[in-house]
Amino acid sequence: MNERLESVSKGKKLIILGFITIIALFILYGRYQDPELLTPSAIDSIQRIAYGFYITLVAAFGAIAFGLYRYHKGKVMANQKNLSTIIALTTWNSKSRKIFVVTFIGYGMFFSLASGTLVYQPEVNFAIHYGATIPSGFIAPCCDGPGYMPKIIVYLTEHVGLQIIPINLVLQVIVSYLVGLNAAIAVSAYGISKKGRGASTIGAATGLFIACPTCAGTFLSIFIGTASGIALSIALTQMQTLFIAISIPVLIITPFVMAKKLQNSDGSCKIDPK
Repeated sequence: MNERLESVSKGKKLIILGFITIIALFILYGRYQDPELLTPSAIDSIQRIAYGFYITLVAAFGAIAFGLYRYHKGKVMANQKNLSTIIALTTWNSKSRKIFVVTFIGYGMFFSLASGTLVYQPEVNFAIHYGATIPSGFIAPCCDGPGYMPKIIVYLTEHVGLQIIPINLVLQVIVSYLVGLNAAIAVSAYGISKKGRGASTIGAATGLFIACPTCAGTFLSIFIGTASGIALSIALTQMQTLFIAISIPVLIITPFVMAKKLQNSDGSCKIDPK
């Protein structure tokens, strides 16, 4: 039992370490976003720091992923009578894993299109308009607010490319993970109430616009007029933090709401984890 609880504890520490590293990266790299620092003599150094930024970011994602695995496995092995254990038991079987992977990838692709990570511009030829070599890619080291640089630009074809912004990438992974977790639990617990499913749906839909508040304005402009849509998109940009505050907590809380419905009176799980 001690070994299983130790796995849970180490998993938590790795998750926390990963998120602290990401926050520290955004803060530290933000110090290099002064255009005056981007002198010819300093640009090579800043470019190397940008490469180091993404290497460290990938390592942080790896720590979080491994931490989640250890935490999840430890909870299953310990088999305690609490809601977090029920969530772990409900999503540990092969069916739930497949649902999670499919939802994670599918929602991630959808998020990429909505947030502008995956760019498709049929009316613009990248080679002509931007003088880009097809295919090619580079890291833009400067200059924008914390979390928005360094930016990776990739030209795949004359009309398709990638624009990877750190904050968008982090939010995409977090929201896609939470949506996948919600979907895996919801399918396993098919008999949950409509209220529980509704909360998950609201969280997923709101999370879609975290990294792209203008998408909401564009969507609504179809129904309420272009001028109003533009005004609304500006307002939504200013309320970006509110969208994050609404969506992510809802996606975190919903699995516990569903787990409560799967809990027996003695605290054990109603669903066979196998």
